[in-house]
Amino acid sequence: MSSPDPQVRAARNQSTSSASPAARGPVVAVTGAAYGVGALLTEQLAASDEVKQVVAIDERRGECAAAQWHILDVRDPAIADKLRGADVVVHLALDLDLETDAAARTAYNVRGTQTVLTAAAAAGVHRVVLCTSAMVYGALPDNELPLSEDAELRATAEATGVGDLLEIERLARRAPRAHPGLNVTVVRPAVLVGGTDTALTRYFESPRLLVVAGSRPAWQFCHVEDLCSALEYAVLEKVDGELAVGCDGWLEQEEVEELSGIRRMELPSAVALGAAARLHRIGLTPSPAGDLAYTMYPWVVSGSRLHDAGWRPQYTNEEVLAELLEEVSGRHTVAGRRLGRKDATAAGAAGATVALLGAAAVVRRARKARRRI
Repeated sequence: MSSPDPQVRAARNQSTSSASPAARGPVVAVTGAAYGVGALLTEQLAASDEVKQVVAIDERRGECAAAQWHILDVRDPAIADKLRGADVVVHLALDLDLETDAAARTAYNVRGTQTVLTAAAAAGVHRVVLCTSAMVYGALPDNELPLSEDAELRATAEATGVGDLLEIERLARRAPRAHPGLNVTVVRPAVLVGGTDTALTRYFESPRLLVVAGSRPAWQFCHVEDLCSALEYAVLEKVDGELAVGCDGWLEQEEVEELSGIRRMELPSAVALGAAARLHRIGLTPSPAGDLAYTMYPWVVSGSRLHDAGWRPQYTNEEVLAELLEEVSGRHTVAGRRLGRKDATAAGAAGATVALLGAAAVVRRARKARRRI
């Protein structure tokens, strides 16, 4: 058989190239692409044969050279122009920093999400993927183990950033009604580990693990790489809707203590919650008392929708806990407040005293008030 004409061969090659998975795949825009989960996902999508192009959006340029970068604040309505031509938007530009002013944090998170959803619809994007947290289910003593994705969102706004996440969830539910044709997928990770700094990761920086008497903690972690693989599943439309993601199963408090080698400090509920509330109110700690609930009661998720789609976590709870302990090694935190080395020498050994002093002040005030009645 004779070889085809060179022009015919070139046309065939071009046709084969255009039919490759990447050529057929979506154009994906990622907000918050310069740091954290956004940076990791941007690199992952840029390297994927199933993604045609990645558009990276942030207030500074990140390190992924393969992405097309746009530098702007996600609250800027001009973002709509940057999203034109994108098939999917993954919105990861969130500020959940413990040290950020709460009002400023809410203004950025909620307004940013509103703007991205509106801009995506205006630009003709057909899918937006949002990332909140399994914390939106709430940590409650009567929670099922594990919770299904369809479980009621019973969290309150009392924990760090959870009020913002609940509002983002409400925006996600309203967006398809306001913008017909726009699909919104929400991904809710368990305790996120891998370069993260939250009240829950700082829990393991304490000299003692605070355990509230009568509580029944259940620990489930999510490695950032597993979160990114779950986000990629959503991007490629292998799964949609409301998705919970985390390691399979959970660890009881006793298992966590055994694996970590950190002993517990057990306090009555009134003492622990009272101390946490007072220390936060006077500005000594960044964590409100509401954060304690997530170390008291279970909020483990099943991740059944991702599992049904064929997704599996690459990490176990034991492996993620080991990585977390390695990350926080050398850090010293008491009641959510990170201390310097000199402070830690004194306060680290007296973490219980710090909490109890705060609680004692609350108790003394209450007793004085009762005497005056």
